[in-house]
Amino acid sequence: MTYLLSKTNKRISPFVILLSVIVLGGVSQGLLLPLLSIFMEEQGIPSSVNGMHAAALYIGSFAMSLVAERVLGVTGFKKLLLGGLIVVLISLPLFPLVTNLKLWFILRLLVGIGDSAIHFTSQLWLVLVSPPERRGRNISLYGMSYGLGFSLGPLGIHLLPLGKLLPFVILAVLFVVMIMIVIVRMPDMHPEKLEPGEGATERKYTLIYKLAWFALLPSLLYGYMESSMNSNFPIYGLRIGLSTGEISTLLPFFGIGGLILQLPLGILSDRFGRKGILMVAGLLGGLMFLFVPLCGNQFWALVILFMLAGGLVGSFFSLGLAYAADLLPRHLIPAANVIASFHFSFGSIIGPNLGGQVMEMGRAGLLFTLLGSAYVIFSIVGLAFRKNSTKKLEI
Repeated sequence: MTYLLSKTNKRISPFVILLSVIVLGGVSQGLLLPLLSIFMEEQGIPSSVNGMHAAALYIGSFAMSLVAERVLGVTGFKKLLLGGLIVVLISLPLFPLVTNLKLWFILRLLVGIGDSAIHFTSQLWLVLVSPPERRGRNISLYGMSYGLGFSLGPLGIHLLPLGKLLPFVILAVLFVVMIMIVIVRMPDMHPEKLEPGEGATERKYTLIYKLAWFALLPSLLYGYMESSMNSNFPIYGLRIGLSTGEISTLLPFFGIGGLILQLPLGILSDRFGRKGILMVAGLLGGLMFLFVPLCGNQFWALVILFMLAGGLVGSFFSLGLAYAADLLPRHLIPAANVIASFHFSFGSIIGPNLGGQVMEMGRAGLLFTLLGSAYVIFSIVGLAFRKNSTKKLEI
């Protein structure tokens, strides 16, 4: 690491690097899932099998989320972040070199493990260094960075005419560059250790759910939504008559909407409260999803709906984390991030499986009916949530 930086640069540089890491993580997920879904659909593999196969990435993410907090305590932020980047780097170039579905399943598991390490480390690091009055803004910038990468990822589909290997090679090169930057510029930091008596796992997680169950639901919904859009929408699009070019163009508009509204929603949540912003965004975003089947294969109508839906719910994961950090004592925030990652992975496993089963039944439009209804129900459930005092409940 360079020690000639000023204090200001030391503060700014890690923040910018974390945002850049998340951009790259978004690119990898935004490209990998739709690209593999298209490969499998073109091979005539049933959508239900396609959906179950896509869930492998999130099974790996789920497995990593179970041990992430303990691993972080041993390795620290920098080493765990590097570990995640290296695992994804090794796995990506192997996808176009093999066609065996069992090997693809294993590779997706590895990518899921690496992605989970990347996201858990970077999002927790950012939340812990953000002051409460700027937490919504900073976590929104985090969400915007992921949305930017998520939007750019599907554009890699346009490179397929030049060879199936090219998108993966370019992505691998970007990961190598990012690994070098992290090694040179990121500080080696460790999370705060709990005081004796604060590590009772069962009590700790029970308390987190008691204090912040509503703030942890957005991560579940975001995982369900993201995996459905990445894995199921390409199949949905092909079946309603969209071309692969139109599909790869449509998916980025979902992320573009998130980029436009992510920061405004974060700032509004700092000013007016995150619960209300989450409920309003969930209700309106859910309605946008419900309108999608009514548009058929009308490209520009879908563009508008995707931008609106993406703008409204694209910040759900980041705003949910910020809200949980508002509600919880500082020493419980790492465990809350573990729960959020667990919820994200669980939702991501449900998404492609449920969507694939629905489309297998011949009712492709139900994919968006279920998705929209989930967000509307979330907003209604929010009416029952009340903030509890942490003074008497802290471990």
